[in-house]
Amino acid sequence: MTDRTTETSPQVLAKIAGFLYLSLIPLGVFGILYVPSTLIVAGDAAATANNIRASELLFRGGIVSSLLTQIIFILLVLYLYQLLKPVNKNNALLMVAFVLIGVPIAMLNEINQFATLLLLSGADYLTAFDPDQLQTQVLLFLNLHRHGIFIAQIFWGLWLFPLGYLIFKSGFLPGILGVLLMIGCFGYVIDSATFFLFPDFSVNISQYTFIGELLLPLWLVIKGVDIEVWEKSALASA
Repeated sequence: MTDRTTETSPQVLAKIAGFLYLSLIPLGVFGILYVPSTLIVAGDAAATANNIRASELLFRGGIVSSLLTQIIFILLVLYLYQLLKPVNKNNALLMVAFVLIGVPIAMLNEINQFATLLLLSGADYLTAFDPDQLQTQVLLFLNLHRHGIFIAQIFWGLWLFPLGYLIFKSGFLPGILGVLLMIGCFGYVIDSATFFLFPDFSVNISQYTFIGELLLPLWLVIKGVDIEVWEKSALASA
């Protein structure tokens, strides 16, 4: 029989996962929402370029924030895997797989942001382009970055379905949280599909379906899991 005294307590796993999940919220809001909304002027390449030049540190901070978000995302899903694998190991692995596909997409997408900085760097080799051409390319790479976010968002949604299912079936976490997370999955996926199929149709369903992603980390940090039920599940799956 496995000596479970050497394993990390499920309560510790829950609280670490909760804190990691909560940390994604300010990082994601800053990198994905605040910085672009502050610096990018839709359809105005010159104004956007001038904003980035004037607030380069803010722009770089957004890039670092986005990269850090993905690193924390990996840690989060690994802790959640340890916490939830007693429920169903295959579904827990599926949850991890979706995250590990989405993370490199999101990280590589930041190359588009760095390309923007290179175009505005004033390097000698860029003198082949006139200012209008450079500014237009800046807007092009920023638009590519936005498209990349929506590609990564597909997996930000998909991982929530196995996560929600595991929580719903667990018995050691409230089932309603699992339902909300599964609903959140469809919000992200529908938003991405709409963006690619109907780019002129503005929709943001995920802003109404993310509540599970806020309630789950709060529950993990404040309440944790029902240890007795978790231990029964762990013994049954051993």
